[in-house]
Amino acid sequence: MSVLVVGSVAFDSVETPFGKHRDLLGGSASYFSISASYFTKVRMVAVVGKDFPRKHIDLFKKYGIDTGGLQVVHGKTFRWEGRYEHDMNAAETIATHLNVFRTFSPDIPRRYRDTRNIFLANIDPDIQFDILKQVRSPRLVASDTMNFWIDNKKRELTRLLKSKKIDLFLLNDAEARQFSGEVNLLRAARYILSLGPKMVIIKKGEHGSLFFSRKTAFSVPGLPLETICDPTGAGDTFAGGVMGYLSRFKNIDDAKVKRAIIYGSIMASFNVGRFSLKGLLGLNKQLIDKRYKSFKELTRF
Repeated sequence: MSVLVVGSVAFDSVETPFGKHRDLLGGSASYFSISASYFTKVRMVAVVGKDFPRKHIDLFKKYGIDTGGLQVVHGKTFRWEGRYEHDMNAAETIATHLNVFRTFSPDIPRRYRDTRNIFLANIDPDIQFDILKQVRSPRLVASDTMNFWIDNKKRELTRLLKSKKIDLFLLNDAEARQFSGEVNLLRAARYILSLGPKMVIIKKGEHGSLFFSRKTAFSVPGLPLETICDPTGAGDTFAGGVMGYLSRFKNIDDAKVKRAIIYGSIMASFNVGRFSLKGLLGLNKQLIDKRYKSFKELTRF
């Protein structure tokens, strides 16, 4: 089965202790799509300006990503500029230029509306809610968020979660504390689950992630890496691995989600090794399976 992603495609300018690069291909939909493409077919809905190079669209198509929902409109593509210090878990935003993304109102193509697996990237919760009105009988809906929406649209985000339409909710540890008002992440997860989602994944950057359902609590460490060049997009890459893997199955249970989290962590570990999406390009099943074995050895005792 395929997966539909609705999110951003952008140009990123990034500075880390390991280099500085401008106008890199980025955006939540870009990272998610390339990551998920190693497991399933991907359908992308996003918007870019007339300045967006054809070579990037060709790259998406090379990885089997259906770009029929990628709108090219008059104006400039969304741009983000950020800097990471030696603590690579947090980015300092220097500039954000929404450009054509400011008025993005996704119109899901008719042939996408029966897609069974949906990922709503960290966009306006009102837009996320509207997207769910356009799709028909999805089997698995996952959504992400960010601190900006928690600060400015917490009521709308809460409404989305209470709609009972979100199966899997993803956010990082700071966002989980911010949204729930709880310092303890277990309490934060219980609060989020009480609103309606069936499952919650709390991302902890290089320290791994936590998974909670009404039956299960599961902790995954981060894979120790010698080289971390650029953590931009790691969370969306993680989500791509999770949703890509889960899209293979007709029925989802906690055991499958646990394995999916491992694959999400693997894809994120490839991503952070190089700038932009370069760490995700040219992978294969053998490389992914080799890192899966490393995860098993890391967590076995």
